[in-house]
Amino acid sequence: MSTALVRLEIVRALRNKKFLFFTVIYPSALFLMIGGTQNGDVDVMGTHLALPAFYMVAMASFGALTAVLMGNSERIAKEREKGWVRQLRLTALPGRAYVLAKVASAAVVSLPSIVVVFAVAAAAKNVRFDAWQWLALTGAIWAGSLVFAALGVAIGYLVSGDTARPVTMIIYFGLSILGGLWMPTTVYPQWLQDIAEWLPTHAYAALGQAIELGNAPQAKDVAILAVYFVIFAGGAAWLYRKDTLKA
Repeated sequence: MSTALVRLEIVRALRNKKFLFFTVIYPSALFLMIGGTQNGDVDVMGTHLALPAFYMVAMASFGALTAVLMGNSERIAKEREKGWVRQLRLTALPGRAYVLAKVASAAVVSLPSIVVVFAVAAAAKNVRFDAWQWLALTGAIWAGSLVFAALGVAIGYLVSGDTARPVTMIIYFGLSILGGLWMPTTVYPQWLQDIAEWLPTHAYAALGQAIELGNAPQAKDVAILAVYFVIFAGGAAWLYRKDTLKA
């Protein structure tokens, strides 16, 4: 049942042209407007990364997070209102299988956004890395997005269809800005840097930045993302079961 649900979710997402635009085309356009206009000889403060390379990871992450976070939260909230989730409860599908199906389907449709941004960065700004770095960057950003896919499922069970988008956008931009996904946290006061260090978006950005510098991701960042995934996925499954008891 969960496999069929994954296939259904993927087909639905691929048929949504607006969704594909904001997850695949829009991040690449933002890269060209922000990172693509910058001098590749200038490093981003505190990262030792050239501006195009820094914003390449930022925009690839933006596309992946839009696909998994916005896609899951808004879609689930609306499905609850339309009665689709109620129909799923009549099946033998357990809460954890529902959450994993949503996370897996979101992850599949997020992959093109990462690849397209990389292709644009390489073609337009001559961003170059070794083959292992391109593969590692793709895998790290893609795998890291699963954390936020689980968060999107949880949000979808906490808000209504009308409030899903604004609530998700507030959470996304708050986490992204504070976590250093769009700008380095070195520009923040020390107390805010101490907080940002433990946010999932900070660890998420650190994965790609470490690989771009030729290093392996730090164990601390991987552990932080793993803990957040367990919390978000567990919370989503609990909210699914709680919503089931209300029906």
